[in-house]
Amino acid sequence: MTEETQQGTTKSKMEIEPAGPCRKRIKVEVPPETIEAASDRHYAELRKDMVVPGFRKGRAPRRLLEKRFGKEASEQIKLKMLADASSEVIKNSKLDIIGEPDIDFEKIDLPAEGPLKFDFEVEIRPEFDLPPLENIKVNRPMLEVTDSRVDDEIRQMLRNAGVWQVRDGAARVDDQVIADVKVKTDQAEEQLENIEVNIRHNGFVGEVPVENLDEILAGVETGQSRTAGVEVPKTYFNEKYRGEKTDLEISVKEVKSLKPAEMNEAFLARWHAGSEQDLREQVRDALEDRLQQQSRADMTDQVYRYLLDNTDFDLPLELVAQQANMLLRRQYANLLMRGLPKEQIEQNLDQLRAGSEQEAKQQLKIFFMMEKAAGKLDIEVSDEEVNGHIAQLAMRRGQRPERMREELARRGSLEDIKAQLREDKCIARLLESAEITELEPKAQKPKAKKTKPSNSGKKTKAGKSPKKAEP
Repeated sequence: MTEETQQGTTKSKMEIEPAGPCRKRIKVEVPPETIEAASDRHYAELRKDMVVPGFRKGRAPRRLLEKRFGKEASEQIKLKMLADASSEVIKNSKLDIIGEPDIDFEKIDLPAEGPLKFDFEVEIRPEFDLPPLENIKVNRPMLEVTDSRVDDEIRQMLRNAGVWQVRDGAARVDDQVIADVKVKTDQAEEQLENIEVNIRHNGFVGEVPVENLDEILAGVETGQSRTAGVEVPKTYFNEKYRGEKTDLEISVKEVKSLKPAEMNEAFLARWHAGSEQDLREQVRDALEDRLQQQSRADMTDQVYRYLLDNTDFDLPLELVAQQANMLLRRQYANLLMRGLPKEQIEQNLDQLRAGSEQEAKQQLKIFFMMEKAAGKLDIEVSDEEVNGHIAQLAMRRGQRPERMREELARRGSLEDIKAQLREDKCIARLLESAEITELEPKAQKPKAKKTKPSNSGKKTKAGKSPKKAEP
């Protein structure tokens, strides 16, 4: 597609062509007249303040200015022409552009004669149609807190308060090893000393994500070494390893196991509980609140799945890579909004970072779909709503709201919080009009095996007050 765009008193030619999914290449041709006019303006401004021996201020001939300042002036004229031309063609292209144009200024030269020709690429917002947003079929799981769940939660609390102890013998899953690690990529090689490696299915060795880490390290003993080859995802947040084939040599120096804390007065005091029964009641209340959030999250996931299954569009690989780090920040902000302590979030950052390329694409698609749905539903988030949530965060963490806002602004998380609030409002609106089937607690099966809605489930409209399931 070739168009002409007004540049001052002349016209520049613009040609737009595909350059990959959600990416366009814009070719620009600026006519000689425009370059000449820009050059005249630049030298006229330069002459005003320039003093050249033998000439009065402002009267130096252009040929002397060109001889003395030609190279520098040519570079400044070029940059001005490129900035003006690219800005104008972007404005007139009517493309929904994401981010800044990819222009390599150093590789473009201002011609001695003839037009200035250059091209650059831009990423554009995906184009797609949403499916119907009303009467989405959603299952509402009715969950209950059992004594067994309370026992499991308390066991986990004791583990979290435990200490790592050195022991003899082979390492097992959930153990920890202290190791020296040699990390080698096509680009570099480095040695890491005395680092902690937790033996999990998906874990980290240093900053390198490793799948099946439990299979690699299970059974290793002090003094032994294990090797692993890792294909780091091309969307990994750390550019140092992104898309790199990485070889690891792990030399184990110690094997440690976790000794859980004991249920004693010190542990109870830590949770402000006078007795084990008091602690159990606190845990039960917390689990009930968590299960309500889990039920809402499950319904939200069903809305996402409906949109994903009924919407198809591409995302460029570069955009996926760029958004991986943004997704990490959004998840971090989301956990803060739920009231989780910062220390607890930091402990789970490894798992947050370990998203696969497919997951990054899926989350990006959800982001664009929810953005479009919010626009279709006229949903906006005001500064007052953002400030209100920041005030809630500050209250939970015992901080002043203005200090909390400064901290979030420093991290670049304010826009992430606003996006999350918009998404939450959008989900709430979609669930108001959804067709919901309530599932009794007995219909819930273990997570490893998903269930289908019971035929006896009662259908309601979200937003109305269904009866709670009997305990």
